[in-house]
Amino acid sequence: MQPLEFLQIALYFGLLIAITPLLGGFMATVFCGQKTWLTPVLKPLEGLIYKLSGVNDYEEMSWKEYAFALLTFNALGFLAVFVLMLAQGALPLNPQSTGGTSGYLAFNTAVSFMTNTNWQAYSGEAALSYLTQMLGLGVQNFVSAATGIAVMIALTRGIARKHAASIGNFWVDLTRTTLYILLPLSLLLAILLVSQGVVQSFGSYVSATTLEGRSQVIPLGPAASQIAIKQLGTNGGGFFGVNSAHPFENPTPFSNFLQVLAILLIPSALTYTYGKMVGSVRQGWTIFAAMLAVLLVVLAVSLWSETSYNTVLQTSVQMEGKEQRFGVANSVLWGMTTTVASNGSVNAMHDSFSPLAGGMAMLNMMLGEVIFGGVGAGMYGMLMFIIITVFIAGLMVGRTPEYLGKKIEAFEVQMAMITILAPSTVILIGTMIAVLIPQGLSSLNNQGAHGFSEILYAFTSAAGNNGSAFAGLTVDTPFYNIAIGIGMLVGRFGVILPTLAIAGSLVGKKYTPPSLGTFPTDKPLFAVLLIAVILIVGALTFFPALSLGPIVEHLLMNAGKTF
Repeated sequence: MQPLEFLQIALYFGLLIAITPLLGGFMATVFCGQKTWLTPVLKPLEGLIYKLSGVNDYEEMSWKEYAFALLTFNALGFLAVFVLMLAQGALPLNPQSTGGTSGYLAFNTAVSFMTNTNWQAYSGEAALSYLTQMLGLGVQNFVSAATGIAVMIALTRGIARKHAASIGNFWVDLTRTTLYILLPLSLLLAILLVSQGVVQSFGSYVSATTLEGRSQVIPLGPAASQIAIKQLGTNGGGFFGVNSAHPFENPTPFSNFLQVLAILLIPSALTYTYGKMVGSVRQGWTIFAAMLAVLLVVLAVSLWSETSYNTVLQTSVQMEGKEQRFGVANSVLWGMTTTVASNGSVNAMHDSFSPLAGGMAMLNMMLGEVIFGGVGAGMYGMLMFIIITVFIAGLMVGRTPEYLGKKIEAFEVQMAMITILAPSTVILIGTMIAVLIPQGLSSLNNQGAHGFSEILYAFTSAAGNNGSAFAGLTVDTPFYNIAIGIGMLVGRFGVILPTLAIAGSLVGKKYTPPSLGTFPTDKPLFAVLLIAVILIVGALTFFPALSLGPIVEHLLMNAGKTF
């Protein structure tokens, strides 16, 4: 690695740490209903939205009411995208006269964007109209991200409130997240991206003649506005097929830095928001430190693997499949950032990563997307691991586990285990089925261990609501569209519903003041224990599968065999 690459990575993490308390404090103020510098401008609009939709913003919900509102809203979002994709050929803002998609692809894509996964079995510039991209996918980029943050805030209230019966109002949390956080940040980032040359146009595609005398169609479209929210909302769906490796999505080193920073901006800040809302900033920083420590380790392993001398390829810098304009280090930083953040965007092909780097990307997702994770989803996923860790610590000292004054009992542990087991089941069973039937194997581009990794990565990405693709696997088939769609649904709502159930259980419990026997959860020791629990669960669950994929591929590569 070059000194400049080290400097870029250091600047990246330095800015992330510096921005976390600033943005996190602002979000805490928003969710507590307090006045911010945006209130004079946005409060009238917020009130108008409640009035038009018939929402009483002073009326709170039980966890079941909250869950029902969330499921209803997401079901309507699914139907909107599904219908748009089928009917786009007869709708306006379609200068290329793109026809409707198949029902299988429409189902997969509607589920994908509704669940904040943004898995794409299509190439955006070839398959979708401008209207579908904006009204369908662009809107879901906002509201699916807001849904994840709303669930995290509801769980935070369940922990923070001394004794209550409600966890907030879903419609209020959804509206405030979108109005005060996602829209302003997206507007600012979109303007910066346009200044770097990211395309934002309603014009038709342009035909050009290359230097070789051949005809080439240059795609256009309202890309910058969608790219801003796809990164800030940890969505990841590319406007163009090759995502952020496309020069119209990511034209300069500065646009690349802005986008990769935007991926972790809100997830990292939410750790501070959580600390503020539960009344202990140290709690938030402890969680942030645990997340950052794991990210730095997987990043270091991946950079070492990608820059070590490869006896088969006879090179120490493996540029194949990487972003030529930005170099290996920036491609690896993006790859590790996007897979820890449940984002899914790529600026290089993960299929071209070395076996260990590709394995680290898979491991990031297999850990439950809790190392920063998706906006909101990463934090409530991490809190599930915290509940398990506190329970184990309680067993070690022989007393009822407590977390921030709330007793952790059998129900909370059972629900937390469901949130961990549901995505794991999708990954392992989905991969098993795919490698056993012709419909799963016929789409492979590679055989052996690498081919297995392609299938394993696909189901891991779906279950973790990540959306990034290993590439090399053709997924626009009936089998993969349906199987991965089901995996995304389980990975999203199989985690959200138990999380809300825990929020409802904790909010009704009386606060117990800490005593000498209370295990502190804002100390370095707890962070180490938390990391250990996360790694043990991930390693024990997925080590056999990883051994059949990236681990054995690494060993075979060192022996001179590639796939």
